[in-house]
Amino acid sequence: MRPIVKILVTALSVVAVASCQQKEETTTRTSFFDKSGMDTTVSPGDDFFTYANGKWVKETKIPDDQTGWGSFNTLYEENLQKTKSILTEAAGAGAKTGSIEQQVGDLYASGLDTTTIDKLGYEPLKAELAQIGALNDYKEALNYLASSQSNPGGKFIGYYVGADDRQSSLNRINFGQAGLSLPEKDYYTKTDESTKKIRTAFLNYAAKLFTLVGVDSLSAKTKANTILAFETALAQSHKEQADLRDPVANYNKLSVADLTKQMPNLNWRALLNSMKLTSIDTVLVGQPGYYKALDKTLPTVPIGELKDKLVFDLLDENARLLSQPFEQARYEFYGRTLYGQPKQADRWKRVTQFVDRGLGEALGQLWVKKYFPAEAKERMLTLVNNLQKVYRERIEKLDWMAPETKKVALVKLDRFVKKIGYPDKWKDYSEVTIKRDDFYGNVQQTYIHHVKEDFAKINKPVDRAEWMMTPPTVNAYANPTNNEIVFPAGILQFPFFDKDADDAINYGAIGMVIGHEMTHLFDDQGRQYDANGNLRDWWTKADAERFNTKTQAVVNQYNNFTVLDNLHLNGRLTLGENLADLGGITLAYQAFKLTKQGQGTEKIDGFTPDQRFFLGFAQVWRTKVRDESLRVRVATDPHSPDKFRVNGPLTNFAPFYAAFDVKPGQKLYKPEVQQAKVW
Repeated sequence: MRPIVKILVTALSVVAVASCQQKEETTTRTSFFDKSGMDTTVSPGDDFFTYANGKWVKETKIPDDQTGWGSFNTLYEENLQKTKSILTEAAGAGAKTGSIEQQVGDLYASGLDTTTIDKLGYEPLKAELAQIGALNDYKEALNYLASSQSNPGGKFIGYYVGADDRQSSLNRINFGQAGLSLPEKDYYTKTDESTKKIRTAFLNYAAKLFTLVGVDSLSAKTKANTILAFETALAQSHKEQADLRDPVANYNKLSVADLTKQMPNLNWRALLNSMKLTSIDTVLVGQPGYYKALDKTLPTVPIGELKDKLVFDLLDENARLLSQPFEQARYEFYGRTLYGQPKQADRWKRVTQFVDRGLGEALGQLWVKKYFPAEAKERMLTLVNNLQKVYRERIEKLDWMAPETKKVALVKLDRFVKKIGYPDKWKDYSEVTIKRDDFYGNVQQTYIHHVKEDFAKINKPVDRAEWMMTPPTVNAYANPTNNEIVFPAGILQFPFFDKDADDAINYGAIGMVIGHEMTHLFDDQGRQYDANGNLRDWWTKADAERFNTKTQAVVNQYNNFTVLDNLHLNGRLTLGENLADLGGITLAYQAFKLTKQGQGTEKIDGFTPDQRFFLGFAQVWRTKVRDESLRVRVATDPHSPDKFRVNGPLTNFAPFYAAFDVKPGQKLYKPEVQQAKVW
């Protein structure tokens, strides 16, 4: 699990794309909106997403090694190409041992050395497999898991280290529900054909991994069925995805002594001691119900079955680091079956992800030096400041919020921390030893480094300068415990931002992203944190009730949206992101109206400034997603599908109605009294 960090998109898949898109751009861009991708046979008042993107959606083929394709993906691909050039150069530079060039270059080279990797097979895991084989009971199993240097707790014990929600200046370790291989609890019990197909594929995948380490096929199938049954039992203790969004209900500060009394079989004191956290006497537990269930279940599971689960977890978590048969088996289940990805991404792209995750700020230093000039950071800061001013004006004029609540809200707004491009202080990886011929060992070294880095923070002051995303990332986030909004260099490029684009495009695209992240700090979760990032009730009771009434209208609206075979969106799960989308477009539009173009009437490509603003907004969300991936997203993703990230907010936004003459009878039209308006 992870802390409450509100990100722009949940995940991006890495894919191949036509060679013309894979080259680094060297020419000056002259057009900033793809007019050819529109479907003008559709009325903008009926379906603005399709009006703006329909022809593109019809004509675009999702690359075979992708689960979806769109603006985020094309930019991600461009950034991958840039990253590849950096890593290729670093790998061939013969850099000094211990330098960041040597570390990222040799990690990349080791991942491309498939001859060595395939020759090793699963040799890197044999010592740990023997360790599992020697376990005699669940207590020894818990000690084995907790003692891991690279993955303490394994799949059973989920944790993160971050700010205490009620004491945001202090880091604590927070434990959350874990133990499952499928996306969420309902995948273990739903009886529709697509879910049953996924469970069958999971059984085949688990059995395949066992056969790859020498287990006969009949025994492998038995082990796979046992694992699915065990995980199904654990899944019953899990909270629903939407319930994980309640920061109060998921905040439980407990002493280790009390936890040990409550759950004697887990023996939290011994567990933490095995994790070398002997001085920790207080922890946070997000979902105690899971750990209570685990405490009751573990002693009842035959040790042979428990060891089978541990072996599967070890193979599953490391399959991407092993020889081709292991990696292929993992792709067949998670990629092809679960997300509908017909072809695996190129090897170099998969390896690049490990470099970014493992040595992200070492790579980031090289990346921003080459691809993100200082002036881009300054231009972005100007945009952020402009939207912040607009937000202040809107809060001051709210007719549903009392003065005492407004006062605190404005203090929070004024204290926003704005992080743009890259950190002011880079992480130190000097203790990480990277060898050119040991991909598995290299990745484990990065895991060990991150564990040590995290554990060293526990019960220490929060470093508010730290970043949670790497510079090349095509994403953004808001972190309520730091009261911050963060925009990595990777997203500050076209189609989200271009220094030569007109204001309508930039404000509709990156302006909306900025407003989105700002609004997250005042969405249904973020609003519960004060200016210092502490989770506390700073609202009057009447204001909170009015806010909840307004947001319920948004929940109801998105509950009625459907995809595929009448599959409804979950308005509770997606509420925070939907509020951020509505707030984002509102703030961005008002800030745009302060610009010269926003106040003018000159047309570009046949569109007024306001029309161009909304088209720029719709263009960044143009995406085509495979059905399998869409089903997973609806079940697990707090973001609505992209079509509704465009159409949903616009149904509640009068300036859109005016720009495209939206009238009663059109599908996106709602009388003003029915429009959801919050911030």
